[in-house]
Amino acid sequence: MTMTNRKILSAIGELFTTFGSAVAASRAVEAGRKPRAGDLRKLGVDPAVFNRIGRF
Repeated sequence: MTMTNRKILSAIGELFTTFGSAVAASRAVEAGRKPRAGDLRKLGVDPAVFNRIGRF
């Protein structure tokens, strides 16, 4: 496997991981729960800032 193939496969894996975090976070919010900090960080959201968001 060449280096280029590894980079492509790594990028695809990262895409699936990010998508999984987005799904997990959205399901937690829909269920009225706080998303996991790791999922929020993966999505570029600071968990401390997210905790300050109030309900509307």
